[in-house]
Amino acid sequence: MAKLALLAALVALAPLPLAFTAPHGQLRAVAVPLDPTDPGRVQVGRLRYRGGWVLHGSDRGFGGISSMTIQDGRFTLLSDTGTVTQFRFSGSGPQREYRLFPLPDGPGTPLRKVNRDSESSTFDPASGHVWAGFETRNAIWRYTRGFAAADGHATPPAMADWPANEGAEAMVRLHDGRFLVFAETMHAPNGHALLLLFPGDPVEGAVPARLSFRAPDGFAPTDAAELPDGRVLVLLRRFQIGAGLLSGTLGFSAALAIIDPRAAKAGDDLAAAPVARLAPPLTVDNMEALAVEPRDGRLLVWIASDDNFLALQRTLLLCFELRD
Repeated sequence: MAKLALLAALVALAPLPLAFTAPHGQLRAVAVPLDPTDPGRVQVGRLRYRGGWVLHGSDRGFGGISSMTIQDGRFTLLSDTGTVTQFRFSGSGPQREYRLFPLPDGPGTPLRKVNRDSESSTFDPASGHVWAGFETRNAIWRYTRGFAAADGHATPPAMADWPANEGAEAMVRLHDGRFLVFAETMHAPNGHALLLLFPGDPVEGAVPARLSFRAPDGFAPTDAAELPDGRVLVLLRRFQIGAGLLSGTLGFSAALAIIDPRAAKAGDDLAAAPVARLAPPLTVDNMEALAVEPRDGRLLVWIASDDNFLALQRTLLLCFELRD
């Protein structure tokens, strides 16, 4: 992960993209198969492919997607520049009501990416609150419905020693009001991936318990979402530059796994049940964002990629059905 961290650090030092708002912008979506070498393939692990797109926004601020939620029917993607992208689906893809705007507030001045490096987000449909996790600053900020305003923030002491560009990579508010916050590369004493379980809102001062989970070898968490039964689906990423050179790809692969925090307590080491792995020749990039959507008796899983604002990468949005 060191090479990926170096890439992230270089991007973080850059100024924010000049164009922020796109109230009348356009979002172009180009369909892609799950497997370009076998366009008829639709199954990978426990996932059935429902469709996927490469997204192209009309403004310079589009890209860098790091987390995703579905808020009041709108797909809401938060970038690592503190920029919000929203859209709805039409019959042909994610193209309706596209808009892009900056977070109303956050840690530090908004002029540089290092102060708006928002890597995680979670949404409470009852209150409309959205929480965003900022790495480097190791902070969590809370926003009112629609990101109208920030109404609280905290720098939890349990996150104070998390390395720059490697913290608060994933966060999920559970339906019972607890929060899970995943470190990207920090490890528990047992060597497994570290996560914090907050008994309540971190912004209100809740003190977390330290847990761990057994991530697939070489993979690090990038996003998470609660399943209807209270378990949590985790999106993970691996970056292998050598493998990328040999295969002609950028070296990214992704995995999905399920952990069960329902009865978790301090010190627990949670098992991660594998769901699927995405690796070349399958369509994959730097997958960082995850959302789940119950629909018509099915459970849809959405994952999106962070293009790092680089021409060699893509903003992918892929949809799968999770099958038992």
